[in-house]
Amino acid sequence: MKVLILGAGAVGLCLAARLSAHCEVHAVCRKRHADAIAERGFAMTGLWGEGTYRFPASEEVPGGERFDYIFITAKSLATRSICEQFADVIRGTETVSLQNGLGNEEIVADYTDCVIGGTIITGFEWKDDAGVHVSVVGGPMKLGRFPDGADPAVDALVDLVARSGIPVEASGHIRGELWAKTLYNSALNPLGALMNVPYGRLLDPAAWGVVEKIIEEAYGVMAKEQARIPWPTAEAYLAYLHDVQIPNTAGHHASMLQDLMHGHATEIDFMNGAIAARAQKYSLAAPYNDCITHLVHFRETLPEP
Repeated sequence: MKVLILGAGAVGLCLAARLSAHCEVHAVCRKRHADAIAERGFAMTGLWGEGTYRFPASEEVPGGERFDYIFITAKSLATRSICEQFADVIRGTETVSLQNGLGNEEIVADYTDCVIGGTIITGFEWKDDAGVHVSVVGGPMKLGRFPDGADPAVDALVDLVARSGIPVEASGHIRGELWAKTLYNSALNPLGALMNVPYGRLLDPAAWGVVEKIIEEAYGVMAKEQARIPWPTAEAYLAYLHDVQIPNTAGHHASMLQDLMHGHATEIDFMNGAIAARAQKYSLAAPYNDCITHLVHFRETLPEP
């Protein structure tokens, strides 16, 4: 089996490392990472195992090669440009979006009719250009046919990932999995980034009131899209977020904060921005998600003090 990973950063390179003993894998990444991996191998530590892994990595896809599966692991902002750049390779190939937010799978579907959705709740920390530490595993990777269902191609991929040692499950309703992760990210990531506080501080009543409205608006959109998650009401999810998810990650700082600190564009349009845009499509009001999206975009324009 041959697997291609496009937009391979910390997530994609760790995935390539684990898969490399079980299939042919090629990672498309930035030149500095490819050069470092060629020179000394890829060093991974932490919860996905310890070791140095050898696999091919480059800035381009090897000419003339076809693959059984393609993973896209880049930031959501790059999904369209990656699909454009590698359209000939993606066309007709089973392609997995393993990214944050809503809307990536729909973009991929413009380039192939074989789309698999994926979620991963795992923390990755760069150590150097060819080294990553896996610091947090919040649950198994989920893979499923987008928008819904499972089939032999998904099952074969789940089997491959499982044999590589990564916790993984097949999902018959991947849209629900994507929404569940987006709820968590949209509630905490932008607010934590704007306020420069760890997630635990968002339990303060002033901040929590904003979180409640973000989630309530999202549930209105989910109802229109018939997305199913384990918490049937906004109140039920908010109780889980308050009592379980935030306490488990109370000291965590938002990844969006790192983007803002380094002057990078954020993925806000695929989180709260996507909720607001879909609400507008259904003639629903989503003022809190719309407001926080605009605030993050404004913060993106400001120099770091």
